[in-house]
Amino acid sequence: MNPVFSGLGETVFDVMSGLARETGAINLGQGFPEWDGPEDLRARAAQAVMEGPNQYPPMRGLPELRSAIADHYNTTQSLDLDWRRNITVTSGATEALAAALLAVLSPGDEVILFEPAYDSYLPMLRRAGAEARFVRLRPPSWKVDTQRLLDAFSSKTRVVIINTPLNPSASVMDEEDLSLIARLCIENDCICISDEVWEECVFGPAVHRSMMGMPGMRDRTIKIGSAGKMFSMTGWKVGFACAGPELTEAFARAHQFLTFTTPPMLQTAVAFGLQTAADRLSAMRGRLQGLRDTLTRRLSEEGFHVLPAAGTYFLSVDLARSGVRASCAEFAFRAVKEAGVATIPFSAFYASPPEDALVRLCFAKSEQTLEEGVRRLAIARNLMGTSG
Repeated sequence: MNPVFSGLGETVFDVMSGLARETGAINLGQGFPEWDGPEDLRARAAQAVMEGPNQYPPMRGLPELRSAIADHYNTTQSLDLDWRRNITVTSGATEALAAALLAVLSPGDEVILFEPAYDSYLPMLRRAGAEARFVRLRPPSWKVDTQRLLDAFSSKTRVVIINTPLNPSASVMDEEDLSLIARLCIENDCICISDEVWEECVFGPAVHRSMMGMPGMRDRTIKIGSAGKMFSMTGWKVGFACAGPELTEAFARAHQFLTFTTPPMLQTAVAFGLQTAADRLSAMRGRLQGLRDTLTRRLSEEGFHVLPAAGTYFLSVDLARSGVRASCAEFAFRAVKEAGVATIPFSAFYASPPEDALVRLCFAKSEQTLEEGVRRLAIARNLMGTSG
């Protein structure tokens, strides 16, 4: 087997969701909503299946979807995108990340990763023959440390990967951090792969800013988005990459040998969703913010220390400050097996053990599920003992 993958086991997301199914646990771990997405989008996909076409769509995506993506970002983020030259549709954001890395990396290149980092980044960049240089962010602010970032650059640095809003920390990079990263990318002639899949799941007063819109970064950024995250339909796996013409050409060449294309009925439905996005996205944010606030309040009432959550479906609990004497992995595995509630340990997002014992919870669930989840988390906390 390829050595990049031979030592990897199942992802912690699959493990925790599998244990939740086996034990009947409340699943606050893997990040998918408990509802099934807008009915009119599902109806549009069903209509497209019946009316067709159901053969290969264009490799770069249906023109109607690429045009809708460009219009959406031009309106919401002032990016001035041309659908013909700047947009590629992919089979999910993970495929887009893989295509981006394969398109721009060569063996021996280095990639700067901010930790905590989504777990697919590291194996994918290694599969491209590159090595990672890590820059740790620390709670509760998750701000970029200027000196740590400066120290991570070298003559071999080719790519900087950012994720904002950041999974798992639920933080949103501010203009100061984005400006710093942009300046160093320009000075070191680097490309930024900007994972912005949670861009529509941002709660006031936080504001999402795209790296592609930062001065000097339009033609050295590959911006990645996700219809699954936008419309609470994570199983649809429709993603998109936005980049300058030169990067788009390189990206498309990698994409064509990964999935080649994406189911046309889903592309048709996503195009419809984007063309009618304003009200539905606002309603989605309001619903999620209310659920975030409910989970934060109930956890706090039970004595858990909850970190701020400015975006995504997630919030985090600081176990040590909640009085739990356990590592995040120990707590997560015992909680699902002994208390019937699944969480995700932050250790899954680090290449080496983190300094802080945190677990990630998904709040895209019903209020009843969240209430029962908190009750079971309190049981887990008591099972593992507390410190003063």
